[in-house]
Amino acid sequence: MTLQEAKDKLEKYGQMHVLKYYDELSAAEQEALLAQIDETDFDVLKNAKNLGKGSERGAFEPLAAMQLSEIEAKKDEFTKIGTEAIKQGKVAACLLAGGMGTRLGSDDPKGMYNIGLTKEVYIFQRIIENLLDVVKATDSWIHLFIMTSEKNHEKTVKFLTEKNFFGYKADKITFFKQDMAPASDYEGKVYMEEKGRISTSPNGNAGWFSSMLKAGLDETLHAEGIEWINIFAVDNVLQRICDPCFVGATIANGAEVGAKVVKKNAPNEGVGVMCLEDGRPSIVEYYELTQEMMDAKDEAGDPAYNYGVILNYLFNEPALERIAKKELPLHVVEKKIPYIDENANLIKPEKPNGCKFEQLVLDMIHELDSCLPYEVVREKEFAPIKNKTGIDSVESARELCKKNGIEL
Repeated sequence: MTLQEAKDKLEKYGQMHVLKYYDELSAAEQEALLAQIDETDFDVLKNAKNLGKGSERGAFEPLAAMQLSEIEAKKDEFTKIGTEAIKQGKVAACLLAGGMGTRLGSDDPKGMYNIGLTKEVYIFQRIIENLLDVVKATDSWIHLFIMTSEKNHEKTVKFLTEKNFFGYKADKITFFKQDMAPASDYEGKVYMEEKGRISTSPNGNAGWFSSMLKAGLDETLHAEGIEWINIFAVDNVLQRICDPCFVGATIANGAEVGAKVVKKNAPNEGVGVMCLEDGRPSIVEYYELTQEMMDAKDEAGDPAYNYGVILNYLFNEPALERIAKKELPLHVVEKKIPYIDENANLIKPEKPNGCKFEQLVLDMIHELDSCLPYEVVREKEFAPIKNKTGIDSVESARELCKKNGIEL
């Protein structure tokens, strides 16, 4: 992009302040800024006015989960189906690893955080070791896609390469970067995080497939005959990935997406719940659950909205390509956004000061015709690391790892 083309684009969106320090930048910095302007979708900024206006939700109904007893009764059947799909190369994994370890007190990518006590045990290591269990059980290597962000890509690739991918085959790992969205003030004016850099943030947990397509990885999916992609978050160190029984159950039930769920530990626990919304699969967020929904019971007398999602989904690849042709809702989220002030001093705000723009997995699921909520044992598969101490923390994850016989 030329300077004049950048000026034309910025003028169209009322963002000319982006070039305020252009003449002070080095040639390389100028080139990088022009490239960023070229890649940035400023159109999303018009949505800043929608902050606080939640998108209208439809009518919610319970969606029954496949519970542990049913899974156990059909375990051999499901495992056989799932193992066959894995052996045929139809199943891939996609790790959503764009986050940083800021809330854990680290400046590194979250996956690089060491949870070990007597030895080094990294979050990335735990995840790869879990996937290696399936590789060994099925005698088949699974293609692992790792989504990074522009903020942590180089560090992530360098770290995993130096660690020899913790025993995973290098030619079975593919990195790609998540698309970024600009971050703005409440009026839709983008913030600058440096003189030559627009402030950006990842475009939400639904951005993973569009980012794969942008990286040209649909060619890889087609060439390898991949029909199912198991996406999962970086922060759960106990989750099972491409679990043959889960894969088989999803296929056997003819579902376009499988979702691992755990029984909630309280009606108001802060996790989203699989449900039907206007007759289609969806997720109701914990803060959207009414008292009536929390009190509702199923046929067995158990809570009807009783199973929380853990961000471990198995998507049908052709269905994903269908979703990719549609425009998903954009969610405007209030956040603390570091920026440079009028004098180019970096300000790290102590309270929210603007908007980030995200697309969410729940909207992808709502585009599908069928979903299988699949119950897993909480203590065996759910050890999220959101904080350094307390609930869903490094401390609680360590305790759960120890209970599962994992040496730290």
